Amino acid sequence: MSFASSPDENQPRLASPLPLLTYALIGASVVVAFLTRLGVREPILEHLFITNFPAAGSDVRLPEVIGGQFWRLLTPIFIHFGVLHLVFNLLWLRDLGSMIERLDGVARLLAFVLVSGVLSNLGQLYVDGPFFGGMSGVVYGLLGYVWMRSRFSPGSGFVLHSQTVLFMLGWFVACVAGVIPNVANTAHGVGLAIGLLWGFGAAKAKRRSYR
Repeated sequence: MSFASSPDENQPRLASPLPLLTYALIGASVVVAFLTRLGVREPILEHLFITNFPAAGSDVRLPEVIGGQFWRLLTPIFIHFGVLHLVFNLLWLRDLGSMIERLDGVARLLAFVLVSGVLSNLGQLYVDGPFFGGMSGVVYGLLGYVWMRSRFSPGSGFVLHSQTVLFMLGWFVACVAGVIPNVANTAHGVGLAIGLLWGFGAAKAKRRSYR
């Protein structure tokens, strides 16, 4: 899938370096999908869920994390349940993540994935409990970030079609409305909010630096 409009000689182009972090995230997701048989093999999943304590809201506890298993705060993003779930998320990750990595650098993408991944996981845990997975919280964060940069950072190189935004927002609404069931809607919402705020802040900071 493509987000850029037709080539324009006046439009900034993506740099050439290979987006290694983006492909590392894709690779990790594929490996986890293989090892867990797309979310079927419970013994491995028990080490990847944010916690195995089945509670939500005020009853949320993170005994494993408190005990030092800090990776659990992030690893649910690598869990996928089904081929379509995996492919859908990784295609968006490839396009959006590589754009950010090439234009803003690997450090910013890494920071963004860590923050959006952990916070979207915690939000989903609080609302629905610990047994969830998927990269889509991060993907919606990346969408919000690229959207804001493309809108408020003219000349930055970030490009996103309005049709892409409408499709993703429509998908989000359909999931929240229950048309598409069994979706981690809170993770989507938290990720999107982080992306919008982060992207808007980065765009404003860039504009100030140009003056």
